[in-house]
Amino acid sequence: MAYRVVWSPKALEDVDAIAAYIFRDSASFSATVVRKILDSSDKLSTSPSSGSVVPEFSEDTIRELFAYTYRIIYQIQQDTVTIAAVIHGKRLLAQHLDIDR
Repeated sequence: MAYRVVWSPKALEDVDAIAAYIFRDSASFSATVVRKILDSSDKLSTSPSSGSVVPEFSEDTIRELFAYTYRIIYQIQQDTVTIAAVIHGKRLLAQHLDIDR
């Protein structure tokens, strides 16, 4: 079964902010990080359970993948995977998520 992968507006803003922040030091690394984030999320359409359960929630439907030091937080609901946020691994998660619980 193929899942539909949807990016929340918040997650898109997160990726834009990450790209802009890294771009200040290196345009090429900024592009590399964004590509890694996008490539990591591509596999969710066929393997949504491939990510780890997010420890802060301990719910099987809220998972994460890592791209470099960034956490790609997503939620599985029926046949849809919603990417909710992309945050640096050292930032607090609770302030950045809009997930149905």
